[in-house]
This record gives sequence, structure tokens and C-alpha cells, in this order.
Amino acid sequence: MRVGTAGPYRAARLPLTGLLTGCCLAMAACGAPSTVTAPAPGSATPSVSTSVAPISPSAVSTPSAAPPSTKRSTSSGTPSSTSTPTPRPQTVRCADLVSSLSLRDRVGQLMMVAVSSDGVGAAAATAIDESRAGSVILLGNTTAGAARVARVVEQARSAARTPKEIRTMLAADQEGGQVQRLRGQGFDRIPSAQRQAETSPAELKSDAARWGRQLRGVGIDANLAPVADVVPKGREDTNEPIGVLRRGYGSNPAAAARHVTAFIEGMDAAGVATSVKHFPGLGRVRGNTDLTAEVVDSSTTRRDPDLKPFVAGVEAGTDMVMMSSAYYAEIDPSRRAAFSPTVIKGMVRGDLGFTGVVISDDLAAAAMRDLNPGQRMLRFLRAGGDLAIIGDAGLAARMADTVVDEARDDPKLAAVIEASTLRVLQLKDRRGLADC
Repeated sequence: MRVGTAGPYRAARLPLTGLLTGCCLAMAACGAPSTVTAPAPGSATPSVSTSVAPISPSAVSTPSAAPPSTKRSTSSGTPSSTSTPTPRPQTVRCADLVSSLSLRDRVGQLMMVAVSSDGVGAAAATAIDESRAGSVILLGNTTAGAARVARVVEQARSAARTPKEIRTMLAADQEGGQVQRLRGQGFDRIPSAQRQAETSPAELKSDAARWGRQLRGVGIDANLAPVADVVPKGREDTNEPIGVLRRGYGSNPAAAARHVTAFIEGMDAAGVATSVKHFPGLGRVRGNTDLTAEVVDSSTTRRDPDLKPFVAGVEAGTDMVMMSSAYYAEIDPSRRAAFSPTVIKGMVRGDLGFTGVVISDDLAAAAMRDLNPGQRMLRFLRAGGDLAIIGDAGLAARMADTVVDEARDDPKLAAVIEASTLRVLQLKDRRGLADC
């Protein structure tokens, strides 16, 4: 179902469950902020107060068919003749699962901890276990091929300590070109996004589906791609994070949007989750936030035409939106995008109407090192983020401890964690990684 969004943005796709009466338990799940209070002692489900903006009938179009990889629950108001129980909506079922988790397990579901693509060492395995990380990302390039990567994936899953109803989500950066982590026998050599842009959207969708099947074949559930950043013409060689590495789909936002859509739809057809990145764009900066602190975009605005590929990604059904670690002087000059409620709650949730998982870029990267590790994750969650990438596994347990300790004394933070955990589990349920 497509619901109109604010401002000049086009309609964005909302999950069917997000429109079911009484099921808006996640913060902003129905396009408006909601308050989730911690459950009372002995209570099975949280108390929820939801404020929902009215939806104009003219803003709602005929529901589109669900993608093959997406599980949708349906219910009928009429009892069946065989007295078959009415299926409970996904949002309610996942909320029950969230309620059954300890605070420590909830925080763990909000962490994506990095391990080497070549293997999970003892220290990384301990970090995954102690932090109770619910997701793992393979970082670093490997040319060992599919058979070896499959063994690394199994090592990561074995190291994770997750509740029995929830499985570990494995992710990789498999954009193409210089950012293709997994190579070797069993993996196609994926061209850069710049080269992908030279093919038709239909061809790219077909290619992305094949690349996605290769990822699924080794147990990878999520590809942290595609890049939706638009590099203005003539700045390709001075834009270090995107242009220099040929990671973008070109300088035309409309054309880039078509290729972003094709990549997402191809991956989705293969059953692989995607993350459009790096919102609200790294196309106009010079420094790379992976390597440089205080990267500033001085020109992108909240209604910028170059945001079109992100809008297209949301409409195409991307599972995640990844936040940039740069500052945006014309939007929120005092806070990085990943720590900005204006960017996450105002733009991603409000302007784009996105109800899925908001994921950070690497919170262990150079752009973040002026802050205590635990504060990085706290600021991200309080700004509205859901899933934190932690590129240094050695920081994971300390970050988890900080968040848990803070949430024990802060009911508002505990409610934020609960809502974010719900969004993560809804994603996992759609991808076959949670039983709810």
C-alpha cells in the first residue's frame, strides 16, 4: 500500500502491518510518532500510546503484490466455518517476542558487529557472544570464494548468543567495483555502480538478482547497498567517499533513482535485504568519513532534488536506510546525520515516510572517534536510529554495557530500545530470521 508523504517527495511504501488498527507499536510505524512505555511488572505486553495522522483516501492506492521474500499476515473479520484461529498480525506477534526478551537481548538485537571476511577469530567470537549481537557484518575483502565464505558465515552464527526464536543476520558490502567484499569462485565480479549505470534498469535488476542468489547461497541475508548518493558532474575526482571510488550511479538524480530501484528489486527477488545509503548523501563532500573526522556538507538541503534516489529506494521497498556520518550545515549543523533527530525522525521517518530499520554507518570509523564508544550508540538510538554497525568488535561489549546501564535508569531510552527492537525483528521475520 502506498501512502503520500510530506513535502515534494513522492509516495513511499508502507508495510501492510503498519496500517492495521491497533498494531502501530513501533515508533513512527504509522507515519506519526508513538510513545511506547515499558511494560509493568508481570505484564506480557507493553502499554502503547499512539498518535496517528489521518490518511486521506485519495492518498492510498491499490495495494501492490508482496515481493517473494516478504511474509505478510492477513486477517479476516469473519470467523471461518472450520473455526481456524485468525492469524495474528506480524506487528503484534513480533511485539510479543520483543516483550519476552531481556533488556540485554534487546540491545544486542540493535548491534551489527564486524568480523573478518576471512574468518572469525577467538576475540571476535567472544565479542559477538558477550555483546549478544543480533547481526554480524563481514568486513575486509576476501578472494577465497563461496565455499570459504560459507564456513565463515557458519562460524559467525555459531559464535552468536541469540534467543531461540531469533537468528543472526549476516551482512556484507557487495556494491561492486572497489567495494565488493566477497570475491573468488562462486561470486561474479560485480562492476562498479558507475558501470552498472551504463546498463538498462531491467538488465541491472536481473544482474542484481543473480548476485543476490550468490549471497544467499553462502548464508548472507543482507547486502548493505546500493549507494544512492549523487555526485554533481565535475566533482567525481574530488569526492573521496563516492566519486573517486566510482560508487555512484551518476550525476542525474532521476537516472540514479531508476538504477537504485533496479538493484533493490533484484536483490529482493533473491531474498536478500538491502540498505540504501548514505542518507542524506555524501555526493557533495570532500573527505571520506571512514578516514576523516569533521566531514561537512555545506549545501544539501532538506528538500534537495538529489534526495530522489533515496525516495526511490524507499518506494522500491528497501529494508534499511543507512545514515551518513557527516554534518549537514543547511539541515542540522551541530550534529552528525547519524545523531540528528532532524535527519532521522524529521526526514527519514517524516519526509520519506520510511517505517523500516534505520542503520548507522560504522560507529567505530574515524568520523566518530571524538566520542566515547558508548556515547556513539546512545546518541544514534536517541536520535531515532535502530541498528548500529560496530566495525571494531572489541568495542561491542563495552557499548552494549553502556546502553543497558543507561536504559535501566531511563524509561524513555528503554522505550526507544523496545521500539527499535521491534523494527529489527519485523525485518528479520520478513527475511526468515525470526519466528514472529
